[in-house]
Amino acid sequence: MKASLGYVGLAVREPEEIAEKLHRDFGLVRAHASLNALGGGRLTVPVLGIGRSALVLMGVGEGPAHDMDRPGVHHLVLHTNDRDSDLATAKATGIEISSPTAALNGTPAVELAAERLGGVRTFLSEPLDLPESTAGPVERIDHIGVASADNHVVLDMYCDQIGFKLESRQTDREVGTAVETFTSDKYGVVRHSRPPELIGGLRVAFVTIGDCELEFLQNFDPRQDGAVDHGTRGTTRQDQGAISRYIASRGAGLHHLAFKVADIDGLLAHLANAGYEVIDPIGRPGSRRARIGFIHPRSMGGVLVHLVERSEISGSI
Repeated sequence: MKASLGYVGLAVREPEEIAEKLHRDFGLVRAHASLNALGGGRLTVPVLGIGRSALVLMGVGEGPAHDMDRPGVHHLVLHTNDRDSDLATAKATGIEISSPTAALNGTPAVELAAERLGGVRTFLSEPLDLPESTAGPVERIDHIGVASADNHVVLDMYCDQIGFKLESRQTDREVGTAVETFTSDKYGVVRHSRPPELIGGLRVAFVTIGDCELEFLQNFDPRQDGAVDHGTRGTTRQDQGAISRYIASRGAGLHHLAFKVADIDGLLAHLANAGYEVIDPIGRPGSRRARIGFIHPRSMGGVLVHLVERSEISGSI
């Protein structure tokens, strides 16, 4: 498949307010477009350029997000210059394809059934003239997080059958080690370390779809549910807990959005000073040798967003 990411559809509370935040505080170029409204007619929605892709914001339950009862990353639209060939590739893998419907600005789009795509709602359309943005503190979308039930299955579909490129794979683990000390006034101090224990972990795979990746996140050990300690800085254990809870309540599918930035600590500080609720006040270690920091969904219309600062590398090490 030769398609690449065109835009990401987000279901948010107060779309115009969130669009203004993304323009003012993240430097994204703002425009408007029209979408099919539920029951007929057209709905005007904010569009924000981010790198070579875009974000399209709609209210919860509006337009394509009519099936959403809560905010979140709703769908992806892939742009293709050879729709017939890409549809033939999808059909050959057993992906069900809907009849064309009018999507952004009336451009026809077909939906690829999410069941074969790891729960990711995906549409295919001809390229649209959307705003691009690279000059602000946000360079582009770094990745779109997907809660995955089975990375082996999704990689077989996306890479081996459809033909997208596997960027990298990684295992994230948080391990704890207990240390006992025996202190004597005669025999001195003896220290004994117990074997390390796994506290939390994720299996991670990145698949390139244009100028960003899909990040598939699978629970490292299904026997562990992980935990989310609200109000505290994030950890690998908490990341595992968030994915486990998402899978349990909603099943596999789109989970979060990540922006690539040059100065994560500076932007997190700016956002905190501007009244955003940040989960990580400074960057912490993340996948692909990155430093990451999450913004609370309450500050982003209900969508989980995080920042990524990392250097690109080529080849393997």
